[in-house]
Amino acid sequence: MKTSGLLSNIKNDFPASIVVFLVALPLCLGVAMASGAPLFSGLIAGIVGGIVVGSFSGSQLSVSGPAAGLTAIVLSAITELGAYETFLLAVVLAGALQIILGLVKAGTVSNYIPSNVIKGMLAAIGIILILKQIPHAFGYDANAEGNLSFIDADQHNTFSELFFMLSKVHLGAIVIAAVSVALLLVWERPFFKKFKLFPAPLAVVVIAMLLNQLFIVTGSPLAVQSSHLVNIPLSDGFGGFVSNFTLPDFTALANPQVYMVAVTIAIVASIESLLSLEAVDKLDPERRYSSTNRELTAQGIGNMISGLIGGLPVTSVIVRSSANVQSGAKSKLSTILHGTLLLISAMFIPGLLNMIPLAALAAILIMTGYKLAKVKIFKDMYQNGWGQFIPFVVTILAIVFTDLLIGIAIGIAVSTLSILNKNLRNAYFFKKEQYHVGEVIRVELSEEVSFLNKASLLLTLENIPHNSKVVLDATKSVYIDFDVIEVIKEFKDVKAPERNIQVNLVGFKNDYKDYNNVSFISAPTKETQSLLTPEKVLQILKDGNDRFVSNNRLERNHSHLVHTTSNGQFPHAVILSCIDSRTSSEVIFDQSIGDIFSIRIAGNIVNEDILGSMEFACKVAGSKLIVVLGHTNCGAIKGACDHVQLGNLSGLLNKVQPALDAEILTVNNRNSKNIDFVNNVTKLNIFATKKKIREKSAILDEMIANAEVVLVGGLYNVETGRVTFYDQGLHHHKDTPVQIIQEVFQQV
Repeated sequence: MKTSGLLSNIKNDFPASIVVFLVALPLCLGVAMASGAPLFSGLIAGIVGGIVVGSFSGSQLSVSGPAAGLTAIVLSAITELGAYETFLLAVVLAGALQIILGLVKAGTVSNYIPSNVIKGMLAAIGIILILKQIPHAFGYDANAEGNLSFIDADQHNTFSELFFMLSKVHLGAIVIAAVSVALLLVWERPFFKKFKLFPAPLAVVVIAMLLNQLFIVTGSPLAVQSSHLVNIPLSDGFGGFVSNFTLPDFTALANPQVYMVAVTIAIVASIESLLSLEAVDKLDPERRYSSTNRELTAQGIGNMISGLIGGLPVTSVIVRSSANVQSGAKSKLSTILHGTLLLISAMFIPGLLNMIPLAALAAILIMTGYKLAKVKIFKDMYQNGWGQFIPFVVTILAIVFTDLLIGIAIGIAVSTLSILNKNLRNAYFFKKEQYHVGEVIRVELSEEVSFLNKASLLLTLENIPHNSKVVLDATKSVYIDFDVIEVIKEFKDVKAPERNIQVNLVGFKNDYKDYNNVSFISAPTKETQSLLTPEKVLQILKDGNDRFVSNNRLERNHSHLVHTTSNGQFPHAVILSCIDSRTSSEVIFDQSIGDIFSIRIAGNIVNEDILGSMEFACKVAGSKLIVVLGHTNCGAIKGACDHVQLGNLSGLLNKVQPALDAEILTVNNRNSKNIDFVNNVTKLNIFATKKKIREKSAILDEMIANAEVVLVGGLYNVETGRVTFYDQGLHHHKDTPVQIIQEVFQQV
C-alpha cells in the first residue's frame, strides 16, 4: 500500500492504535508469563505482530501478537526442549512452514468454517473476557492477563476464581475499575464525540494512574501496589534494552523434537489466525475480504522474525482485533502504529507504563467483551432458527468450558451434524396434489441427495399406499447418489408394480434419463372428467398456482398431448380472465393442452358471446368450475376509473361501471393513480361479473344452483404470481351494490 494511502486514515487509525496498544500491553506480558517464557518475549511478539505482520498482511483490521491459545503448547515445548533458545528455533521453523502453507493456498480451509461457529467464537471470547477480567477489577491477580483457558494456573477455573477473589478483594482496585467503567460509558455520550482524537481508554488509563498516585501520596489504604500494576521489564539504557533480545540455538537443528514442536505451532497458529481473520472480516463495517493465503504468509514471516530475535509465536488475535474494530480503525496503519507504540514504550517509558493499574485495563477489556457478547447477538441468532442457534450456543459453551481450538472443533462438529440432520429431513419434499386423474403423490428430490438420505427415502416409498400414483421429480437435483438411484429403480421396477403403484419419473439425467416419462400428465378424458368434483377442480388450480409461484411447473410432452386431444376435449374448468399479457391462465395455473377453456377479454367482463361460450363449456363439454379471474394493477380497470373514451373500448369499459358505483369506501382520489382504489374496484368487478353470469344465463344459474358447477372469483397478484380465490359464489339474483361490497370484504 502506498504511504499516502496508508496515512489517509490516520485521524481514525491513530486513536484506535492507542486503544489496541493499551489492550495489547498487559496481554503480551500475561501470555509470556503463562507460557513460562521471559516477560520481554511477549512484548517482542507484540511488536513483531504489529509492525511486521501488519505490514505484510492483506487484512486492514486484524491485529497479531502472542496468543493465549498457544500458552499450553509453548509451556510444554520449552520444558520438553530444555532451553528457551531451542524453542526459538522451533518458532523460526514454524514460520517457514506457514509461508509454505500460504504459497500452496492452504488458507482456503477457513471458507469451510460455518458462520454460526465464528459468531459463537466472538461471543464466547466476549464472555470469557468479562469473566476473566472481573477478578482483576477486584484486585485479585492470581492469574496472568491473557489466560483464556477454563482451568487457570492455580488449578481453579473461570467460575471458581470469582468465588476465591472475594477473599482477596482490594477496595482501591474496585474504585479504579468502577471509575474506569463509568468513564468509558460517559465517553460514548454525544457531548464527548468532539474528543474523538482522544480515545476513551487512554483517558481511563491516565485518570486511573493519577487517581492511584493520589492514593499513594495521601497514604490512603486504597493505593494499588506493584503486584496490581503493569510490570514491564526495566532496562539499563539502550544496551540493557538490546540484551532482552535472544537468538535461537541453530545447533539444535539435528533435534527431531524441534521439528515436532515446529509443526504443532505452525498448525495451531495457522488455525487460530484463520479463525480470527474470518471473525474480523465479519466485524469489519466495510465488509472487506482478506486473503487467507496472504495472511498465512504474513504470519509465517512474523513468526520467523519473532523467533530470530527472541519472541513468542504470533497469531492474529481476536481480542486486539475486535478492540481495533470497535475503536473505529480504517486501515492496517492502526495495527502498525500499535506495534510501534509497544516498541517505543518498551525502549523509553517502561517505568511510566508500570504505573498503570491492572483494574483500569480490566475495565477496558470488560467493555470490549460486552460489545462482543451483546444480548442482541443472541436474539439475532435465535431468530435465524434452531439450525443456526444451537451450534452458536454450543460453540460458546464449549469455548468457555475448554479452550478456543477445542471449542471451535466442537462447534464445527455440531454445526455439521445440524446440516446433516437438515439434509436428511430435506432430501425431498413430499406432498399430495390433485390432477384430473385424481390425487397424485409428488416427491421432489432436493439439489443434493446422498447415501445419507437413503433410509428416509426408502421409508417414504415403503409407506406409499397401494393403488397410488407417484411422481418422483429430480428436476432440481444436481447430484443423486448411486445408492439412492438403486432404491428408486427397485421401487419403480419391482416394488411399485407389486402394489399397483404407478410411478412417473421426471428430470433424471445422464445414465438414468431413459427412466423419465410423462404418463400422468396427459390430457383429461371423459372418464377422468366425470370423476372430478368442482371442489377437486378448484384444488387442481390451486396446486398448479403453487407450482407456478415456486417455479416448479410440470414437464409435459406437448406432442403427445396434441395427439391425444385430436379426437376430442374434456376440460375441467372455464377461466374468464383479462387480456393482460401477464395473466395467461394456462401458465399461472400450470395447465396445458386440453385442461381448461380460457376466455380472455379486457377487464374480465361478460357479454352474450362469452356467456354462450361458458354455456357450451359447462353444459356440453362438461367443465365443472367457472373462475372469474381479475388481476392487480389492471389497465382496463384503470381506464374505467378514469372514464377513458376510446372507440369501441368505451363501451367495454362502461361494463365496469357497476363495480365503480359499488366502491364507496374511497372518497378522494378516485382515479387510476390511487392503486388501492383500482384494486378495490377490481375485486368488486370480479363479484359483479359473477353476479351478471347468473343473472344473464339461466343455464349456468341452474347448474350452479344444482351444484353441478361452482362459480368462484380469483385475484391474480402481478407482483407475486399468487392467485387469491374467493370460493363462495353468489346465490341470489337481486343483490344490490352494497350487498356486493359486504360479500367482497367479508371474503377478502
